[in-house]
Amino acid sequence: MKMTKLSVNINKIATLRNARGGNEPNVLLAAIRCQEFGAQGITVHPRPDERHIRYSDAYELREVVHTEYNIEGNPIPEFVDMVLKIKPEQVTLVPDGDDVITSNAGWDTEKHQSFLSEVIQEFKSNGIRTSIFLDPKPEFIESAAKTGADRIELYTEAFAVGYGKKEGQQAIQAYKETALRGVEYGLGINAGHDLSLDNIEFLIKNIPEINEVSIGHALISEALYLGLENTIQMYLRKIELAQKSE
Repeated sequence: MKMTKLSVNINKIATLRNARGGNEPNVLLAAIRCQEFGAQGITVHPRPDERHIRYSDAYELREVVHTEYNIEGNPIPEFVDMVLKIKPEQVTLVPDGDDVITSNAGWDTEKHQSFLSEVIQEFKSNGIRTSIFLDPKPEFIESAAKTGADRIELYTEAFAVGYGKKEGQQAIQAYKETALRGVEYGLGINAGHDLSLDNIEFLIKNIPEINEVSIGHALISEALYLGLENTIQMYLRKIELAQKSE
């Protein structure tokens, strides 16, 4: 059975470090420990203002990430140049502006198909798997596939907001439809944003096609109470339980 992989986004570790200056907590050590504790990947999302992960961090992490390295970001020239030099296993393209606190929308792959195709071709010619951050809109799948992307990443904020409420099942439906359409077009399925210990099992039970989840804010927050190793292991157990129950 295909198992969904857990990639830990360590941006919040860098946010805490930057709040005080210096090098504590140590971003590189956090990545090493996350992998030792069972994480199957490390994700970072450097932004131009470097308010959490810095571009220099992204380069240094290449030396210590021995699982899967996923770099997320808006493909501005500086970002593209950095990714081509680092050559992570995966790059996730996110259309976030400089002024947003966190990612808040997926790509309109019809409107931006030509631009995405050009960027993706450059990454793929350098052996880097590509993923497009996408809202749960099945109508964008065909144009996403035409860009040459390998995967999509479902932007799961709407699911997380609806989860646990009476509209929870309704909230998941668009994600299921988008994922299934993606599989039909040969795309791998990732998911991320506002996923937590509360909702991860439900998500994967309903969408077993998901290849990988990227989780940062909730996981690091939960680790403050539960411990980092224990929290990562709890996520892995919930993922395993979700897939055993299929």
